[in-house]
Amino acid sequence: MKLTDISNDINEWFDGSGPLADIVISSRIRLARNLAGHKFLSRCSKDEKAEILDKLKNVLMSLDLGDKVFYISVDKAPTLNRHFLVERHLISHNHAFGKGPRGVVIARREFFTAMINEEDHLRIQVLKAGCQLSQCAKQINHIDDMIEQKVNYAFSPSCGYLTACPTNLGTGIRVSVMLHLPALKMTDQIEKFFNTARDMSLAVRGLFGEGTDAASDLYQISNQVTLGVSEAEIVSQFENNIIPEIVEYENAARNRLLAKQTDVLDDKISRAMALLQNAHLISSQEALFLLSHLRLGINMHEHMGASTPAIKRLCTLCGVGGKEQQGLSIATINRLFMLTLPAHLQLNYGKTLDSTHRDALRAKIIRSALNQDTQ
Repeated sequence: MKLTDISNDINEWFDGSGPLADIVISSRIRLARNLAGHKFLSRCSKDEKAEILDKLKNVLMSLDLGDKVFYISVDKAPTLNRHFLVERHLISHNHAFGKGPRGVVIARREFFTAMINEEDHLRIQVLKAGCQLSQCAKQINHIDDMIEQKVNYAFSPSCGYLTACPTNLGTGIRVSVMLHLPALKMTDQIEKFFNTARDMSLAVRGLFGEGTDAASDLYQISNQVTLGVSEAEIVSQFENNIIPEIVEYENAARNRLLAKQTDVLDDKISRAMALLQNAHLISSQEALFLLSHLRLGINMHEHMGASTPAIKRLCTLCGVGGKEQQGLSIATINRLFMLTLPAHLQLNYGKTLDSTHRDALRAKIIRSALNQDTQ
């Protein structure tokens, strides 16, 4: 299987569906595991890393996941392909550009990936659209059990699963959601949100995880404590307390925009429409922020019945809200988020491009999607 088989469309967990999908883009649960009888990767020789890779690859490729799986040798993959896998949230940046033998096993529908020799010997993850953490937990626990029937994990009765980083010690679980929070940004409450998250021992990261800035008002929120609490407790706390509270804050900010700052809201949406419909050069960062404002407008129309002048214009663009329900939609916006990222653009175009040519191609794709391409 080639990456171009999946690069022309979005994966199923990014399609705008699922519970609370107007704000919660996706849910993800990741487990960190290491094999008993082997050193942590930082102490491994190249030969031992290769042995671990071969053992785990064979196990993972034999699993019955109800979907086809394929394997990519990350250390041997072209640089563009590695960037694509990071953009696609299939591997981490550290995994893409680390050292030594390493690889990834990916389910065809991209709901499951397994990084071999990232920071730990194995990191498996399950992703779903919207707020579906319980479903993620059920699925990943089943997969983890299947793997553990074939290998022995490094485990301590007193400390739990042993991991390379102490913050993952215990359950080895990382629960995270990707959130779209434009209204908190527009109402100058985003810093207050960051401070509250830190007080709750939550990590707040950008679109592509650790070490990245927020793009298009998209944020990843995850737990930082794994020792002394069960997987079920962490998942329940997120799903029943943390996520509903964040959604409530964002919805309150959206209502505030409608009630008291309509001009601010309409200006953001109108400027975004004008630039995206007409620009011939758009950087990746600019596109993400502008598309974020369109996504906000569509969501406020669909979920809150908002009907400001700019939202009305937005929702007549490409027939949104019409009888056929075709044209511009959340799925379309999410698709543009993903397919206009640099590696996606170049992989789908068939060759590497300099920044100017990427910006021109990105602008053309967006104009076309908004029915504004006159060429």
